[in-house]
Amino acid sequence: MRIGLIYTSISGNTKELALKLYDLFKKRNLDVYLYSIEQFACNRLDEFDAVVVGTYTWGDGEIPDEMIPLYREFEKIDRSNMVTGVFGTGDSFYPHYCGAVDIFRDLLKAKTDLSVTLKVELLPQEQDLTKCIKFVDLFLARLENLILH
Repeated sequence: MRIGLIYTSISGNTKELALKLYDLFKKRNLDVYLYSIEQFACNRLDEFDAVVVGTYTWGDGEIPDEMIPLYREFEKIDRSNMVTGVFGTGDSFYPHYCGAVDIFRDLLKAKTDLSVTLKVELLPQEQDLTKCIKFVDLFLARLENLILH
């Protein structure tokens, strides 16, 4: 199973979270590929059995501009057999905390087999590691379930 982990980060918070998740996937000896959105050609989604999307939230709860092409690509597909997850960082000071995660969540739920979401306040801390492990566990359980059925 090929897993693509695609993220964007402006402050470094979401990148740190992406790196934590990537390390957890790698520790399970999985075929996972890490891309910043600038490195990823959105038309390559079909090369993956599973995709994890990581994003920060921009403005008033919106998807950052650089993530719109990926969002549009997911809009075009109907891959109920593709396991997905979405994560992001945000500041709960804003009215739409991690709003971009919610927007991706809703789309991925409609177009793919969304397994899990994760929101982290600002820079990931040591106490967030438990949530990251749970994210990976739930994601992998969904992948295993898909393989078995």
